[in-house]
Parts: sequence; C-alpha cells; structure tokens
Amino acid sequence: MTRNTPLAPMIGPDAVASRAAVRSPKTAELVAGTLRRMVVEGQLKDGDFLPNEAELMAHFGVSRPTLREAVRVLESERLVEVRRGSRTGARVRVPGPEIVARPAGLLLELSGATIADLLTAKSGIEPMAARLLAESGSSEAFDELERMLEELAADSHKSSRLAEATGLFHLRVVQLSGNATLSIVAGMLHEITVRHTAFVFNERRPVSKADYDTLLRSYRKLMQFLRAGDAVGAEAHWRKHLDTTRELLLTGLESVPVRDVMG
Repeated sequence: MTRNTPLAPMIGPDAVASRAAVRSPKTAELVAGTLRRMVVEGQLKDGDFLPNEAELMAHFGVSRPTLREAVRVLESERLVEVRRGSRTGARVRVPGPEIVARPAGLLLELSGATIADLLTAKSGIEPMAARLLAESGSSEAFDELERMLEELAADSHKSSRLAEATGLFHLRVVQLSGNATLSIVAGMLHEITVRHTAFVFNERRPVSKADYDTLLRSYRKLMQFLRAGDAVGAEAHWRKHLDTTRELLLTGLESVPVRDVMG
C-alpha cells in the first residue's frame, strides 16, 4: 500500500562537510542523500513508493535527468527497487545483512584471509552475543531457538542440510541478542561458514551419531543458561563450544584461504 509521506527538505552542501573538503557534491547526490536519510530515519519504510517524478522534481527543484541519477544512486545501494515500465515508480527496499555479505566475502578473499581467521572472529562475536541474549532475551526469542532445536533433533545426523541448520542456529543466537553490529558482522560471515562446514561434514569428517548427540546436548545446555538468565554461564559455555568446534573444523585445514571456500 502506498504511504503518503511528507518529503524532507533537500540536504544542503554544508551537511556534507567531509565531502565538501574535497569537492562540492552534485545535486543528484544531495537528492539521494536526502531520500537516504528519510529511509534511515524511518520516514520512508520498506515497501513505500517514492512520490512520482513530477512531485519529486518540484519538491527538490531539479530536472528529470538529475532526479533519475539520484534514484539510480539509491538503486545501486539497493535502497530502492525500480521496475522498468511500471507506473508505480521506485519502491523502498530496506536491505538486510545479505547486502554486505557478498562484498565482505570478496574483501576477505582479496585480503588472503583464512578460514582460521574467520572462525577466530566468530569465537569473539558469538559468546558476547550469548551473554547479551541471556541478559535481555525475550521468551519469544528463546522459544524460536527451541523450535529450531526441535527441528534439528528430528533430523538425521546424515542430513544434507546439517551445516545450514546448525549455521542458522548460530546466526539466530547473534541476531536475537539485540546487538545490530554483531548481527551484521555475523550475517556477513554466515555463508562462508556454512560452505566450509558443509565441506568438512561431506568430505573430511562425516558427522557420527555420537557427534550429533553431543552437538544437541551442547545446544540444549546453552538454552538452559539462556532461560536461566545466566549471562556468565552462557558466554563461557558458548565460547567452549566454539573452541571445540573450531578445532574440529580446522584440523588439517588451518591455512585454507576463504577464496578456496567461496570459489
């Protein structure tokens, strides 16, 4: 449904001081910056359509080519979706972590980062998230994680989706912690982790029934700490779990670069 959102006044050059030190921003960049700020501040929400071209041109006092250049900037940032030939115009699409996941993966590849680097980073991120989740997590969040465990327990240790299912559980622990920065970083690392884990499970160290049962017990123990509000216990347990997992996933693969996983 189209929302009738009042448009903000266009950001002036003085509001882009860091850029102005190098060059004056183009008018299209100022228009894009104003609309971007409206998305960030929630004045334009996911699914909203931007006003039609005539209204935007009149509001900002710009030409059609300038306006279209501004919209292309937002489209390149995946903040708006433009369906060519549609009469409804540009639609706001608030991106999730996936928008940075692929570029982040590419940067890791270019930097020569190894899987060991990535798993070490996860060992720093996830225990802190578990602590935050134990401190302020809602019953709804815990219920969601419990449902994920029930589905995992009902599955087989030979399941082709085991790496994906366990990776998603780890990701949701971070996302439900309420820390947006940790969530975005975890989302960036998620695909690489799942790919590597799937390779290990399928090619190097198949998961036995005993391994599977141990994994589920560890997940359930985390849930006990979370529901008890034991932040220290949850953090310590999840760090131990990740240390053990990292050793299993890296044995003989310590120097494997991220580019080999993503290739």
